[in-house]
Amino acid sequence: MDEHLGAEAPADSGTGQSGQAQVPPPQPERPVVPRGKLLMGAVVALALVVGLYFVNRLWIAPAVKIQAKASKDHPVAPDFSLPDISGKQLNLSDYKGKVVILDFWATWCGPCLIEIPGFVALQKRYANEGLAVVGISMDDGQQQVVDFYKQYNMNYRVALGNARLEELYGGIIGLPTTFLIGRDGRIYAKHEGAMDVSVFEEEVKQLLGAPADAEAASFQREGPRTRADQIELGDPKEIDSEVPGVDLTKLTAAQKEDFKKVLAGQSCTCGCKMNLLKCRQVDRQCGVSRKLAREQLDKFLKPNV
Repeated sequence: MDEHLGAEAPADSGTGQSGQAQVPPPQPERPVVPRGKLLMGAVVALALVVGLYFVNRLWIAPAVKIQAKASKDHPVAPDFSLPDISGKQLNLSDYKGKVVILDFWATWCGPCLIEIPGFVALQKRYANEGLAVVGISMDDGQQQVVDFYKQYNMNYRVALGNARLEELYGGIIGLPTTFLIGRDGRIYAKHEGAMDVSVFEEEVKQLLGAPADAEAASFQREGPRTRADQIELGDPKEIDSEVPGVDLTKLTAAQKEDFKKVLAGQSCTCGCKMNLLKCRQVDRQCGVSRKLAREQLDKFLKPNV
């Protein structure tokens, strides 16, 4: 009996002319992989998986986080603390994890009045999903804001702004100016002038769907674009300086006093008839005195240049 058959063929069937039973040709044997090689392959595959995990954890993931932290397109919204019109403290940091519509407006601003009913509707519609509208009134007095608030049935918090807050947000040139802040505390859009409520709603829905601990990199700004809508924030080192608009952090206390004497001894050329120091302190928005004061600081730090 052929060793490859595993059983005898019947004697009276499947015979040829020779009278002997015909058998099928032998099948090729499957190659046998040694058990040691199989184990070694499994170990190598496992090592590759573990290696990729640690590469992602220690190299790729931190790189993504660093990129998000350094993003210029979506800068972190400057924090602030102001009393609202009810007397309670309003801290922007308290809204971390929420989407915030930060609206700079005034009761005397016609386009602002057009937008406010839309903000009321958005607050009502999306508050439970994590939206918070915050109004910053640029009015001179509080009572007209309180009266307006009641008249328009506003359902979100409102506080009176100040010059420092304006500068922190890059200078509020026109009203209304509105910022869209994501759950991660970054500014994703700036709109100067009145916008249809649908523009804000589309942006709000995008940001509500984004994670709270990561930058919404796929965010798409809605509405028309102008140069005024570019997000440019103020530097607290310059805003809180003894010479507004000029960073004095490199100077010692004695040097600061000497530098202020230098500015007090030079006239501003903006037409105000004041010295540079006085103009900076009285008119923080004066670009002429700001430029001249910064030039004087460069000379003060490098007197021999």
